[in-house]
Amino acid sequence: MRVLYFHQHFSTPRGSAGIRSYEMARRLLARGHQVTMVCGSYGGGETGLAQPFVRGCRRGRADGIDVIEFDLKYSNSDGFVKRALTFARFALRSSTLVFSERYDLLFATTTPLTAGIPGIFARWLRRKRFVFEVRDLWPELPRAMGVIRNPLVLAAMSLLEWASYRSAHRLIGLSPGIVEGIVARGVPRERVTLVPNGCDFDIFATNTTPWRPDGVDARDLLAVFAGTHGFANGLDAVLNAAAELKRRGRSDIKLLLIGQGQLKPHLEARALGERLDNVIFHEPVDKARLAGLMAASDVGLQILANVPAFYYGTSPNKFFDYLAAGLPVLNNYPGWLAELIAQHRCGLAVPPDDFRAFADALELAADDRIALRAMGERGRELARRQFERSLLADQWVDWLECCMIGRHAVT
Repeated sequence: MRVLYFHQHFSTPRGSAGIRSYEMARRLLARGHQVTMVCGSYGGGETGLAQPFVRGCRRGRADGIDVIEFDLKYSNSDGFVKRALTFARFALRSSTLVFSERYDLLFATTTPLTAGIPGIFARWLRRKRFVFEVRDLWPELPRAMGVIRNPLVLAAMSLLEWASYRSAHRLIGLSPGIVEGIVARGVPRERVTLVPNGCDFDIFATNTTPWRPDGVDARDLLAVFAGTHGFANGLDAVLNAAAELKRRGRSDIKLLLIGQGQLKPHLEARALGERLDNVIFHEPVDKARLAGLMAASDVGLQILANVPAFYYGTSPNKFFDYLAAGLPVLNNYPGWLAELIAQHRCGLAVPPDDFRAFADALELAADDRIALRAMGERGRELARRQFERSLLADQWVDWLECCMIGRHAVT
C-alpha cells in the first residue's frame, strides 16, 4: 500500500529530535509498502534533505523514505502565537497534498493537534483510509497546564479533537492514559490500540565512544536530562535539587541538561545567579553522539512538571532511550512510568515538587554504584521484553495493514 505520512516534526537519526516516525516509516518499507513523509523544518531535526526550497517546498529521499518538506521553521523556543501560526500553515499546506498525491492510506501523528486536519479531508472528501496517532491529549494538557485559557480556543481545539477521532478509521495512543482519553471521547475501544514509544538498541546498546562534558570528573555521578527545556518539563526541579546538593556539599554529583527550549535562558540565568556549578548545560547532539554521552552517564532524569494530566498521558522518548542505554531512571512524578520503575526496580521514583527527596535519591545513587548498575541492567531487560522498537513497529504496521484489509467495511 502507499502511505501518505504526516509528521510536522519528522527527523532522521542525524538530528537530535525523536525518531519514532523515521523508524515506523522504515518498517513500512521493510514490509513492502511505499511511504511519503510530509513534514516541516523542525529545530533540532534533520529531514535528510539538503537541496534548496522551491516555492517553499523541497522533495527528495532519505534512507528510502520519500520526503516532502515545507519551508516552515519551528523551534521549541518559539512563542505561543508563532507556534500556532506555524501549525496552521503546515496544516493548510499539508491539506493540499490530500488532493494531489497518490496514496491508499493517510497516517497523521501529533503534535500538533492540527495534524488531524488532512486526515479529516482524506476521509470525507477522498474516501481514503485514515489512521490517527495521538502523542498527547489536547486540549486536556494545555488546559491543565494553564498554557491556553481562552474558552473559544479551547472549544475549537476540543471540536478538532472530536472530529479527528471520529474521522479516523483507527487510532493509536502512545500511553495507557491516552488510549483511555480517546475512548472517553466516544471512540469504540476496538478502534484504538496502544503502541508506546520504543527502545532503539541499534543506537543506544551498541559499541560507541563514551564522552563526558567539560567539568565532569570520571568519578562524579553524572545524571543526564536529554530533551526539551520547556514549561511542561519543569526543569526548575533539577535546579532545586542541585541547590540542595550544594548545601550538602555533594560536589561529586553533576546534573547535565542537554537540549533546547523556551526556558533554557531562564534556567541558565538562574544557575548562574545561584552559582550552581553542579549544573551543566549542553547544546543538542545527534543520536550517535547522545548514545556516547549516555554510555558515560550514571542516571537518566525523567522530569516533568507536576500536572496530573501527565501522569498517564505521556510517553516520553527520553525514558525509552535511557532504558536502551542501560541507565537507571530517576522519575519525579507519579503515573505509569513511575509504576514501571517500581515494578521492575529499574530506577528511583520520587514525589513531585520534593527537592529533598530528589537530592536524597541522587545521593543514594552516588553512594551505591553496584545497586545502580543492577537497576540499569534490569531496565535494559525490561526494554528488550516490552519496548524493543522492531517489535512495536511490527505491531504498528499490523494495525495499519488491518485498516486496509477492512477498507470495504462500513465504519
